[in-house]
Amino acid sequence: MRPGVAAALVSLSLLVLGAAPDRGGDAPLPALMADTGGGTQLITAQAPVPDATAGTLTWWDLREGHWLPAGTAPARFGSGGLVEGASRRQGTNTTPTGLYDLPYAFGIRAAPPGTRTPYRPVRQNSWWCQDTGSRSYNRWTEPLPADCRTSESEQLITYDPQYGYAFVIGFNYDRPVPGRGAGIFLHVNGKGATAGCVSVPQDAMRRILAWADPARRPHIAIGTASGVTALTRS
Repeated sequence: MRPGVAAALVSLSLLVLGAAPDRGGDAPLPALMADTGGGTQLITAQAPVPDATAGTLTWWDLREGHWLPAGTAPARFGSGGLVEGASRRQGTNTTPTGLYDLPYAFGIRAAPPGTRTPYRPVRQNSWWCQDTGSRSYNRWTEPLPADCRTSESEQLITYDPQYGYAFVIGFNYDRPVPGRGAGIFLHVNGKGATAGCVSVPQDAMRRILAWADPARRPHIAIGTASGVTALTRS
């Protein structure tokens, strides 16, 4: 999450605190947001209500001052619904709301053609540490360090098709708070709701990876449909 954003989130919304500009009811969603991360690409993952496990994901380009949709797909959220990122707790199967960076992508499969985002191939010894007592908490590790229990971590290669293609969502990432949550990704759909991630069909994930350009600083905003013009920037 961008510095200062976590403390600013006070409700489930795609907006980050500060008065949202009045741009009319037909304005695209990013134009109604107080903060889109400062880049010219944005992904919005929008649920209708906090306890929803499905919604819509749209990826947007800012061109000549206007936000234009580049693609859309049905999205799935955590089986526990959505919760404010700053108050989320690990093990609740909730998807954290907020505005987040997308540090890098990874996958069991090779990067789709056109991928410009840094992309890490998943190997047999690729793990995501979720052990709250480990110095590697909420980090990719190869191999798993001694202080990170296998029972508290994900061996990435075993999550197929979910991690066929994935983006790391920068929730609790820069300065991880143990117990807030680890391993929140944008990834390919599994059989149903997620354990807290955002998921989309495989074709949509491939298109997102081919679209995302690190030079344009893409972010992801996760939240509900209600109150999208009410909150303000900190």
